[in-house]
Amino acid sequence: MVRMRAYQPPAPSLVPGVVVVLERGDMRREARIISAAPHARGLVLLQLEGIGDRTAAEALIRARVLVPATALPPLDEHEFYYHEIEGFRVDTTDGRHLGEVAETFATGLNDVWVVRGTGREYLIPVIADVVKTIDREARRILIDPLPGLLDN
Repeated sequence: MVRMRAYQPPAPSLVPGVVVVLERGDMRREARIISAAPHARGLVLLQLEGIGDRTAAEALIRARVLVPATALPPLDEHEFYYHEIEGFRVDTTDGRHLGEVAETFATGLNDVWVVRGTGREYLIPVIADVVKTIDREARRILIDPLPGLLDN
């Protein structure tokens, strides 16, 4: 058994039969889920094919467990997955180009996009007061920055 922290508890994509990718640094391998069970505070216990003892499980410490996009649950309107937003162009409502979304991280209160470009890095809170539109087709996000958000 392997204990992991789910990005989105209760982790509906982690079900028996799904082949996941285990990734840490240069290590990347596939494993089929045999069983998955919720555990305390957003954790999931996974039984993975080929991971049969403690030594094999310990070799996966700090590995990411990636599921195929086809295993992800469908999104509601105005929802998105972190992976699909990476690389989207970010512009302000007054016409400034800030760069592209390089990554997303959670703060506990809201998600934050790391936007890199034009020799700068911006931390953009993913909240309705800031994010005005996400255009998947154009791979573009339009934001209305709060006062001081872009100052440095």
